[in-house]
Amino acid sequence: MEIIKAGLNDFNLIHSLAENVWPQTYKNILTPQQIEYMFEMMYSQKAYNEQIENKGHRFILIKDESGYLGFASYELNYNNTPVTKIHKIYVLPQTQGKGVGRAMIDEISAIAKEKGNAQISLNVNRFNKAVGFYENIGFVNTGQEDINIGNGYLMEDFIMVKTL
Repeated sequence: MEIIKAGLNDFNLIHSLAENVWPQTYKNILTPQQIEYMFEMMYSQKAYNEQIENKGHRFILIKDESGYLGFASYELNYNNTPVTKIHKIYVLPQTQGKGVGRAMIDEISAIAKEKGNAQISLNVNRFNKAVGFYENIGFVNTGQEDINIGNGYLMEDFIMVKTL
């Protein structure tokens, strides 16, 4: 597997991967209306550009000889602390359980350490089966939060942290 940096020119690829992951990931957790609302909020061209240009998010892609397998985004020094926040990490359903997610987290962890960050953190929906994956690779559930994202919707998340 190879991990590469993604940039503004990779919007269509990130968007396509998200289209293949999101419905499968959230179909038993969120309503179709909330999935559609959140997808537009997070994966429109405007949102993608803003995440990179204004919010300091960095995107990575992972691929093998068969093609692209997933993507992640992260932010170093989140809220001016020595923490790297993983904002997104998604792996195609057919490649889950094959080390793809772990490889991206290992890459982000190495970058975070190199930049002097002591922890990585992420939010995960409380009903997402990925919670167990994160716990298995060393993340600890440090709390939960409900984030109002508008239109009457909440993101109901666990806050997970891993010390590097």
